[in-house]
Amino acid sequence: MDELTKTVIARGDLAHLALFLWASGASALLIWALKELAAANKRFNDFVKEIATLNQLFRRKE
Repeated sequence: MDELTKTVIARGDLAHLALFLWASGASALLIWALKELAAANKRFNDFVKEIATLNQLFRRKE
């Protein structure tokens, strides 16, 4: 990436470099948000499974 940056600066194309860096940052943020969403979804599914297990246990006792 360092070589790419030097090439772009040498050509005087700073606007494209800024756009590339912005897009890279936005993509990284999106990937992080999707990972967090997937983790939250897994935790919610685990919670629902635990509630279902508790419901089954209480039904057996009745």
